[in-house]
Amino acid sequence: MYADTETVRRILTETGDTWAVVGLSSNRDRAAWGVARVLQRFGKRIVPVHPKAETVHGEKGYASLAEIPFPVDVVDVFVNSALAGGVADEAVAIGAKAVWFQLDVIDEAAYERVRAAGLDMVMDRCPAIEIPKLG
Repeated sequence: MYADTETVRRILTETGDTWAVVGLSSNRDRAAWGVARVLQRFGKRIVPVHPKAETVHGEKGYASLAEIPFPVDVVDVFVNSALAGGVADEAVAIGAKAVWFQLDVIDEAAYERVRAAGLDMVMDRCPAIEIPKLG
């Protein structure tokens, strides 16, 4: 409902390979850890974004999107829906090209703001599930 197949394909194949993963920590039990690993396997550079700013999967972490000193193509959001809208606004502010809200992360107002700003957005989907579907 929140992204057509073409938008999903475009983000995964054309938008760029630097993905900031918001909520990614070194906790292997969290979904973000496994999804980030899948993104790496498919050639994406992951950038951990978490208050602890931990290094994860060999990539230096940052406490916020604003602290990342290089361009980010996609912001992948693993925070709860109540916080996701703020992250989406930060993604727009740093000049990201797309925002991806993970499964069960839903904020329709944020979706509208991101789309109005000209970015692609996917909501309530997982790139680790979508990438293999591309073939």
